[in-house]
Amino acid sequence: MSESFDISLLEMINGSSSSFLDGLMLTMTSGFVWIPLYVALLYLVINNSETMAQIMLVVGAAVLCVLLSGGVCDYIVKPLVGRLRPVNDPMLRDIILSVEGYGSKDFSFFSSHAANTVSLTVFFSLLVRNSKLFIAMLVWALTNCYTRLYLGVHYPSDVLVGIVWGALMGLLVYYIYTKLYSTLSMGGEFISNQYTSKGYTIVTTDIVVMTIVAIYVLSVLYAMTLS
Repeated sequence: MSESFDISLLEMINGSSSSFLDGLMLTMTSGFVWIPLYVALLYLVINNSETMAQIMLVVGAAVLCVLLSGGVCDYIVKPLVGRLRPVNDPMLRDIILSVEGYGSKDFSFFSSHAANTVSLTVFFSLLVRNSKLFIAMLVWALTNCYTRLYLGVHYPSDVLVGIVWGALMGLLVYYIYTKLYSTLSMGGEFISNQYTSKGYTIVTTDIVVMTIVAIYVLSVLYAMTLS
């Protein structure tokens, strides 16, 4: 992706004259607003595991997703590449809109938000194998990617590389998980309308999906109060 195309595409997405959208993007890019989702995923894991070892294995895998995606990004790649964020680049001062001064002093390449959310989406989608959960988590990940562009803290190429890296790390961690899981349990395929093919109850996967939906609804309502 050429630099000029990168900037042009960012201009199309970055900012707006809508205080509602500004508030919504600031809300949904925050890690704190998604804490209920992480709690719901933990409940999903606990409710569908037979032993503490199985719970810790999934939790450890999720942590590994974040370490290999966002951790590598923040502590290795960003300092080595040293690419300024669009909102911090003096050359783009008259082009990129800053939403309420939102930004960060660290570097831009690549997006740890994109990498983290995509890696978790890939891992849990493979772990559970439920189409509704996959769609809901994919929307969550793409929303986080979009907010980074809207707020002008990443270039499209930052987000694209973050998506690819996150997907690869999610696949790698799931592969590691399956190798370790085989030593703990001889889990088989489930054929039931009450369970996913990997043995996760539909009820608990629906709780995760509804949690994501609820966060979106509450975020919209909160953003409306700011406009």
